[in-house]
This record gives sequence, C-alpha cells and structure tokens, in this order.
Amino acid sequence: AVVSTQSTGVVIADFRKKSVQLGDQWKKGIPLEVVPMAHVPVMKKLEEYGLRPVLRLAKSKAGPVVSDNGNFIVDAGFTGPHNWDALETKMSRTPGIVETGLFVNYAKVAYFGMEDGSVSVSRKPSLTGF
Repeated sequence: AVVSTQSTGVVIADFRKKSVQLGDQWKKGIPLEVVPMAHVPVMKKLEEYGLRPVLRLAKSKAGPVVSDNGNFIVDAGFTGPHNWDALETKMSRTPGIVETGLFVNYAKVAYFGMEDGSVSVSRKPSLTGF
C-alpha cells in the first residue's frame, strides 16, 4: 500500500473528519476495500470485532460500489472507542480485506478543508521535533 511506503504521512480531508477521537465527527464508519467473493465472511468477521459492517451500495446504478481494483467497499460502523491500532492490525490480517481506511500512527500532519474555505492544520507532537 502507498501508506506503508511513506516516511512522512500527510492526510488531507474535509472538516467532517476533523476530530479529537475517531468518530467524534465522522459517523459513517471505517471504509474497507474487500474482495467481492469474500465480502460475506468478512462482514461476519467484522461483527465478531464489534463492528457493524454495511456493504456500500451505488447511488447511480444497481449493486455495490466497486473500487478501481474491482473490489467492494464495506463501511464498518462502530460505537464507542476501540483500540484502533489493534483493530487495524486485525482487519489488515483478515483474509479478503484488501485495505482499511484507518491510518493509525501514520499522519504527522493533517490538513482539513474547513466549511468557510480556510485550511486547518494539525500536527502530531514529536519528541524529536518536526
């Protein structure tokens, strides 16, 4: 994955994803790219992880949303806090999950496009400086 090859992570998102804790603002769940033939067992496994998976359906055509790679998108809803690092590890090791939308300990800086058109910058604290 591109994320794992970067030494300095940068995230760019809109204001709806800016939060102190995951889920403060964004309530639609964690997007996951899933191999189509594995989506049913993956969704069952996600339920075992305490998540509420939903296959994302297309709006302009019949059927699920399909990624550029031909995989399905599953939104894994959650309630309350999780150990996000452990959850990301479990999900990335789950057969059938190609990629997760969690980027735990990845970003050193995040840029958020705010509703008024401004940009808010958040930097991860570091003991060695930035």
